[in-house]
Amino acid sequence: MSDRIVSPSIKQEELALDLSLRPKKLAEYIGQAKVKENLKILLEAAQARHEAVDHILLYGPPGLGKTTLANIIANEMNAAIKITAGPSIERPGDLAAIVTNLRAGDILFIDEVHRLNRAVEEILYPAMEDFALDLITGKGPSARSIRLKLPRFTIVGATTRFAMLSAPLRDRFGAVYRLDYYDLDAMKTIVARSAKILGAEIEPPAVTEIAQRSRGTPRVANRLLKRVRDYAQVRADGKITEAVAHQALALMEVDELGLDDIDRRVLRTIIEKFGGGPVGVGTIAAAISEEADTIMDVYEPYLIQLGFLDRTMRGRFATRRAYEHLGLEPPDRIEQNRLL
Repeated sequence: MSDRIVSPSIKQEELALDLSLRPKKLAEYIGQAKVKENLKILLEAAQARHEAVDHILLYGPPGLGKTTLANIIANEMNAAIKITAGPSIERPGDLAAIVTNLRAGDILFIDEVHRLNRAVEEILYPAMEDFALDLITGKGPSARSIRLKLPRFTIVGATTRFAMLSAPLRDRFGAVYRLDYYDLDAMKTIVARSAKILGAEIEPPAVTEIAQRSRGTPRVANRLLKRVRDYAQVRADGKITEAVAHQALALMEVDELGLDDIDRRVLRTIIEKFGGGPVGVGTIAAAISEEADTIMDVYEPYLIQLGFLDRTMRGRFATRRAYEHLGLEPPDRIEQNRLL
């Protein structure tokens, strides 16, 4: 059972399609072997003791399956899940309204948990640790504090900015797991599985073509697969061959490493406008008319993983590999500049 408190602006049929591509059980979840094994032990132990599972924090780049894992945890525990996001809980009263409606064993999933404001966090601490809610009623001399007991529930938090979590909040999560980018074999399995669910006929070389351009991210893989399926339906006979996949991805300007137009604009801006760096992320964002947070959360992690971008205290540098990927001649001074 899922009760979405904060609904994103997405068409209902698209949401249903996206949900159908998500695994429902831990055994169906592909990749993240260490996280799966630790979660399996955690959930089985809680079930054996007939207790609510301990609070769980999932962190890592966007699109790696944090929301999917939260739903899997709820399914494995046969619990209801309520879903919200840090920015949506603006006042302590908002959080109080949510947690007082939870039942024993329920899962409360808080996406972007690092964006909770401090006043809300203060209310959350006793709720997580003592399963109690401290409220102030009245004002001035007549104000008094009351404590409401809460049933034992589980908070699953998700964040792309682990370092931005306050230490008191971070310490109240009993289990902390980092999700990393998926390897090619896992991505191929995900693409093949999603194609089967979508009813798309796809050849193995096309699966590889899509998988290796998906940035090690299941969300990107599913998005590319759906667009390639559309291309195959309109421009081909509906079958996704390697050639059809290559043509569709080229039309979307997704290259062989999964870099899109924005990725290349970030690199070219650093190289062509700022001499390869150093340059601050705010300056890059202004130069390409993009949000700084989007660059930091969505684009930078993968560029750094590829070795195209170097993030230092002085700013961002484009590496020799970035020049070579863009077909540009790297200057002789590139390593010297980075080390200065």
